Amino acid sequence: MKQPYIRQEAGPGDVALTVRSRRTMRAFTDEPVSEELVMALLNDAVWAPNHGLREPWRFLFVPSEQKEAFIEHILPGFALEQHEKMRKYLHAQGSAFLIVIMPEDPRPKQWEEDLMASAALIQNFQLLAWERKLGVVWKTNDHNWNPAVRSLLGVQPGEKVTGMLHLGFFEEDQIPEPKRPRTTAEEKTQVFGKTTREGCVQ
Repeated sequence: MKQPYIRQEAGPGDVALTVRSRRTMRAFTDEPVSEELVMALLNDAVWAPNHGLREPWRFLFVPSEQKEAFIEHILPGFALEQHEKMRKYLHAQGSAFLIVIMPEDPRPKQWEEDLMASAALIQNFQLLAWERKLGVVWKTNDHNWNPAVRSLLGVQPGEKVTGMLHLGFFEEDQIPEPKRPRTTAEEKTQVFGKTTREGCVQ
């Protein structure tokens, strides 16, 4: 089912403020993450640009009440000696999980286009979640490529896990300070026709 485009007015600078203030969260509250909230965020996030409107994504959502069962479900995909380590790791990583899966087009151009679209969707989701005080950690762990784990997740041959998103609500005092300032765009940009610092014209 296709959803209609609905224009919503935003104040000047609202998007820029969200982009600059968003952080990867490592500390979460115990508040559960509901399916209704995640679906609402995804239904906005899917308006990400995507070539040919192929919508190259599908999702596996693990709600808070299913988190422990999910962890036990995927543990057999890891070596036995890793079970306790992975159980503790996943238990500490937020209240819910959202796994983003894309089709792997055999054509290189389309594969890259679909990966970029899927990544744009994830960034949309992160920004939308931040506005609701829902923290997101975008993980690309080794187990995203582990055949046994992929099988347990229902990832099919010809599909790629773009990211496993760890989700959880946070308090304002849990927001970390930026680790360092971002390099300015001016320092990373060459403008055609302008003289560079070295005296060369680009």
